[in-house]
Amino acid sequence: MHSKSEELKKFRIFNGPLIDVRSPNEYYKGHMPNSINIPLFNNDERAIIGTIYKKNGREIAVTQGLKFLERKIETLLNSIFKCIDNYKTNSRDNYIGDPLTRIYCARGGMRSLSIAWLLEKFNVNCITLKGGYKTYRSFILQSFLIKYNLIVIGGKTGTGKTKLLKLLEKNNFQTIDLEGFASHRGSTFGGLGMKKQPTNEYFENMIAEKLISFKKKDHIFIEAESANIGSCKLPHDLFIQMKSSKRIEIIRSESNRIDELISTYSIFNQVELEESIIRIKKRLGPQRTKIAVNAIKEKKWDLVCRAVLEYYDKCYEYEKIGKENIKKLDLTDLEYDKKILGLINNVL
Repeated sequence: MHSKSEELKKFRIFNGPLIDVRSPNEYYKGHMPNSINIPLFNNDERAIIGTIYKKNGREIAVTQGLKFLERKIETLLNSIFKCIDNYKTNSRDNYIGDPLTRIYCARGGMRSLSIAWLLEKFNVNCITLKGGYKTYRSFILQSFLIKYNLIVIGGKTGTGKTKLLKLLEKNNFQTIDLEGFASHRGSTFGGLGMKKQPTNEYFENMIAEKLISFKKKDHIFIEAESANIGSCKLPHDLFIQMKSSKRIEIIRSESNRIDELISTYSIFNQVELEESIIRIKKRLGPQRTKIAVNAIKEKKWDLVCRAVLEYYDKCYEYEKIGKENIKKLDLTDLEYDKKILGLINNVL
């Protein structure tokens, strides 16, 4: 008798398309990365079936579900067959025969089993996930309890922490881009030019998937963040681990930092930049707010940066995680290229 964790491990290692047959709302809240949503029932249909189940019991609810399915079975099958064909076409793996189609629903119950039964009639090889997405989420949350060899990259606003992280990733270091997963840079300007933030549940799923793909003994570089990145909240156990991990504090001159901020933010819409300044008006104070807003209008980007740097520096010192076990690394006036990787290795 296999445990749910063993079933999940088997489900994950198989190559093949990954299909989530839950409703669009369930999928939006959180799903397995790289899965395709082909819902057995839409949001309204799922709500109707749920109401019938509560009022009239399982048998009548199943009957209603079959009525919904009857009207869409051809469309549903065509969507699944297209998904399978796309996987065969786009996959880098070389297959002998057909890949195994992986299907999951909320708890591994009727929705996934019904689709698997139907596909088997068309000679499609399938596997369903015992316990469904609920089992997967338990696995995700447990993964944050594992002890990782984290190296936290800290530094004040404009020191190029994200740029450094990308350089490390480019050179085959293990990295976690929290801001990339959150689609937010973690400040009042953080959402500029970024796509919509994911739900917190899906944010956790993406982080966990990346973490568990790494070699546990090797360093994992991660940018220092406060507990919240925009609307996304860091997993508590991971955040606690970050606070006690080794930390590299990046030092850059004020002119370096201003140049970095100008290159990052001057490309954005003037109105959006002004709105970002107004959001922190109470903290900046009326004088600095006025200076910053006027400087944006006049495109005097160095003045904008100087007006907000003092504020962000104070916030950074207050919120800074991992105040012990810090090694400083001065990268003033250095290009973020392969040459500085040796400096990083020297401080580890």
